[in-house]
Amino acid sequence: MMKDDPEAGGDDTGTTELTPLKGGGNNGDGHPSSPTNDDEGVASEMMIPLGENDGATKKRASRKLRSGGGTIQVKSATLAKASRKKSSESATAVFIKYAALFLLVAQMVGLVLLMRYSRTIHIPDQPLYLASTAVFVMEVMKLIICLLVIAVQANGALLRELHIHVIQSPLEIVKLTVPSLLYTIQNNLLYLALTNLDAATYQVCYQLKILTTALFSALLLQRKFSGQKWASLIILTVGVAVVQISGSGDQHTHSDSESEANAEEQQNRIIGLVAVLCAACTSGFSGVYFEKILKGSRTSLWVRNVQMGLPSILIAYMTVYAKDAAAVQAQGFLGGYTTLVWTVVTVQAVGGLIVATVVKYADNVLKVFATSFSIVVSCIISAFLFDFHPTWMFLCGASLVVTATVMYSSPDASDRAALRKTRKKTTTSSLLPTSATSPLQQSPSKSRN
Repeated sequence: MMKDDPEAGGDDTGTTELTPLKGGGNNGDGHPSSPTNDDEGVASEMMIPLGENDGATKKRASRKLRSGGGTIQVKSATLAKASRKKSSESATAVFIKYAALFLLVAQMVGLVLLMRYSRTIHIPDQPLYLASTAVFVMEVMKLIICLLVIAVQANGALLRELHIHVIQSPLEIVKLTVPSLLYTIQNNLLYLALTNLDAATYQVCYQLKILTTALFSALLLQRKFSGQKWASLIILTVGVAVVQISGSGDQHTHSDSESEANAEEQQNRIIGLVAVLCAACTSGFSGVYFEKILKGSRTSLWVRNVQMGLPSILIAYMTVYAKDAAAVQAQGFLGGYTTLVWTVVTVQAVGGLIVATVVKYADNVLKVFATSFSIVVSCIISAFLFDFHPTWMFLCGASLVVTATVMYSSPDASDRAALRKTRKKTTTSSLLPTSATSPLQQSPSKSRN
């Protein structure tokens, strides 16, 4: 330990000068870096007397300087690497987000327009295909696709996966029978709705599933909603009612006889509205029930679809003969199937699985934007393809529905507080060291040894 020299401030001749050697080295770009706590500790121990021929002391000081500079170089390199990784992940996340948005809008708009066109086009000497058989074929397609994906993911051990998740899990299959039944009914109702409603009106009215989901969540899951969300649900209901009474329709909602047009349009719109309401109810209840019974489950999406697909196929097949037995006998099971119909069934099966896969990459804002954008796109395309003429009432009602959707999905005060708390925790944890053996985690005492 150095001792103070009372004559240090006098004549320089014959005195010993104390000069601190402050460490830090360089930060990798040739410039000296500012000392950290570790480096200050190093410098404090490196007060050596100039003029004394103590080679060992100088060597120790040099080693400590190199050690301090190396630590800072490691820190700088690690931070630069983390910055590059974060930038790359950010670009990938943006690409995935926009890809998810495209797929969501394509699924919402494309399927509805294709279904509407396939249910309204009339081909001479060609019967209209049966919606019940289309639902059955779609379920078979989904099951085959899911089995193929599971076989690839399990490296060919498909039978083992089926034995574990199907044969040894009968209770899971029984639980999923309820949503399977509801989804099968829902798909049949959607065909019925699009037979009687234009695509734009259907898109707007089907947003009632937000209302039904909220109601079933409050009843079954005891979920609480803020005043803002309840207000948005009221606005949503009013908007759908305004759209329904607006009288907007396309060319397929009118018959050739003007005297029969009003009666047929009214009848069709009532049937379509009832079908949409029932489909919204089945969608809301099945979604909430699915969440309630399977909360915390780690089963993959593809295995879950197989578990639901087995009872769905059985229920869909029974529906065909319970509803359309005479028609199947007259025109055949696949009577009326054209290239367009096969396209509709394929898009419904494959598109639904793709959207279900990428929807986890879409945040809440993106989903709302996709829903709102799909309503606008459906109106525009329907105007060109189906001669759809929206009235002012329709536009006002659709605007109310879009506004309600945004209001319902936007976070309220409690949600924003929880989000800020989560972000704060994430930021704090990201600043903590991640490896106990990393040089950046060494305590000052250890780094000076």
